[in-house]
Order: sequence, then structure tokens, then C-alpha cells
Amino acid sequence: MKVLHVTFNMGIGGTEQVIRQLIGGLDKIGVQNEVFCIDGTVGSMGRELEAAGVPFHTFVRQPGIDRALVAAIRETLGREKFDIVHCHQYTPYFYGWLAAFGTGTRVVFTEHGRFHPDRPRYKAILVNPVLARLTPRIVAISQATATALVRNEFIPRSRIQVIYNGIAGLNPDPGRSSALKARLAIPAEAPVFGTVSRLDTVKNQTMMLHAFTRVLATVADAYLLMVGDGPERERLEALADELGIASRVIFTGFIDHPEDHLAVMDVFLLSSHTEGTSMTLLEAMSLGVPQVATRVGGNPEIVVDGHTGYLTPPDDAAAFADAMTRLQSSAETRRIMAGHSRDRFRQSFTVDAMVGQYHRVYQDVTRGVRRHVQ
Repeated sequence: MKVLHVTFNMGIGGTEQVIRQLIGGLDKIGVQNEVFCIDGTVGSMGRELEAAGVPFHTFVRQPGIDRALVAAIRETLGREKFDIVHCHQYTPYFYGWLAAFGTGTRVVFTEHGRFHPDRPRYKAILVNPVLARLTPRIVAISQATATALVRNEFIPRSRIQVIYNGIAGLNPDPGRSSALKARLAIPAEAPVFGTVSRLDTVKNQTMMLHAFTRVLATVADAYLLMVGDGPERERLEALADELGIASRVIFTGFIDHPEDHLAVMDVFLLSSHTEGTSMTLLEAMSLGVPQVATRVGGNPEIVVDGHTGYLTPPDDAAAFADAMTRLQSSAETRRIMAGHSRDRFRQSFTVDAMVGQYHRVYQDVTRGVRRHVQ
């Protein structure tokens, strides 16, 4: 079986991480994978895959409906004889579907998440139901994402299958993690809250910093470790300084493999306005790090409130701070939630589970099998 993954690019992000994990898992069971980036750049994750032997194709998408892009994808499909074109996100789906039409290559579309705020696209009310009927399989990465596709993209719910993201569990070296904590000048016994995410308005780290300010009033020796980079970094650093907490907030910048950083965290934080299935949240769970997350998107489908961590209303710094303080004040609660987190990860969110489900999708659509999805 041969699959062409069509995406914007393979830079840094959750979608890119899913594609990387999916390709790695599919390769082990004999599925050949190639990637087509419609934004013209391969990206850092893409360069890793290229170095490992995964072929890449690129094309610089132009504004409007780019017929040349359709032709380029179509030419690639015909030349390389792909069985599946797996389109990641809506725009790649639109172009991938047009390119595959009439070729015999079967289309699979995965919606990886939604923008904030997410509103109905009434221009799609005539197009998307038709596209959906003519697409062998549509996948959403959470029930919340599936609901958004129905409500805002007018895709029938009966056409959508939910497949949760999966990752390979992390196994950091304890010695490296201890050395990292010392290198970051965090005292050995100091409580560490942390996050790994793009520094972007949709992730709402502004609220996280305000919540951490409240936490310091009762957990005076705590630190906040913010792993990631993005357009909001400069503003967030200025806000930490304005709030008087800059000496307790550590901005690391982008870290390609943050397992050691996750391992030094006592509590993992996710303050987003919206989420699909957060890959870094799954990484934290695989390590048994309890979570505090906002009750948005796919988060409630991952975090079991009061069992693996706590869920709070979105953009509520007081509630977020209260959950952080409650978790940090009880080592026994953290220990119990750590065990529950590891168990939940192993049961539902491994890369093997994700790859197995997508492989069955590929097999079904190439054989013309129509399964009831939910």
C-alpha cells in the first residue's frame, strides 16, 4: 500500500507530530509513505523524515483557488501510483480531493483541530455535504472536533469517524532530568509547573501567567517552565516582568525533544482556548505527570477530571490557579493521579492504537468497504 500525505508543511505543531508518528508506525507494517507540502516548505520535522528516507514533494500555493496546485498533486498521484491520498486539515483536503477526483486514488481526510473562535462557514454549506458524500472516510481527532465539523462545516455526522491521536510513550533518563533542573537553576525540591506548547494567543498563556501569579501567593517556592516558542513570546516575557514573576518563569524557547523538560514537571498545564487532541498533553500523561487543563475541545476526552488531573473553565485564572494549588499541596494526590494518567495513556492513546485504526481505514477504503462510523 502506498500513501501520499498532503499537508501545509512539516514544521512544528501537533498536526505535524501526528503525521510523523503515523508515518513511523505505518512504515513498520509495510505501508509506503510520501508527503506533499502545499506551502512550499518541508519544515524541521520534514527534514528529519527526509533524512530517514521519506520522499517529499513541495509546491508554493497561490492565493485563491490554485489550479496549478491541483495539477501538481494530480501529476504526483499519477506518476507514483498512490492507493491513498491522506489529507491533513481542510485546505489540503480541498486540493487533495480535487486532484484525486477520477484517478482511482482514494481520499482520507483528517481534521486535526479548529481555529478560535470557531464559527459556521456558510460558504461551505453547499460544497461540504457533497464533498463528504464523495469522500471515502473523514476522520476527526476528537468528539469535539467531529461536532465542530458538523456544526461549522455542515459535514454529516454519519460520515465522520473519531480516531484519537497517539504517541510513543516517553522514557527520559532520570539523570539527565536532574541535571537539567540544576542547569535551569531550579532548586532540587522546588515545585515545578510547566507547559510545552507554541506561544500563541490560542494557547492563552496570558491566563496561565496570571494564574501562576496567584499560585505564588501560597506556593512561594514554585517555578513555571514554559517550553516552546512563537509569536507571543516577547509579549509573554514582558507580562511576566510586569507581574513581578519573571525570576520564577523560565522561557526555554523551542525544544525538539522535550522529554527531559516534561520529566522535571510536577504538574503539566494546558490553558488553551481550543484544542483537538494535544500531543504534549499525551506526552505528559505517558510520564505520569498530572494535568491542569481548560475544559475546551478534546481536553475533557483526555483528562479525566479528578482522576488524572483537573479541568477548569476556559480563561478563568482563579479556577486554574486553584486547581494548580490543590494538586501541588498534596503529594499523595499527585502520586495517585500519576498512576491513573499512565494507565489511561496505555489504554487509549498509544501510537500503535492510532496507527492500527488508520491502517484499517486505508484497508477499508481501498477495498470499497463502507463501515458505520461514530
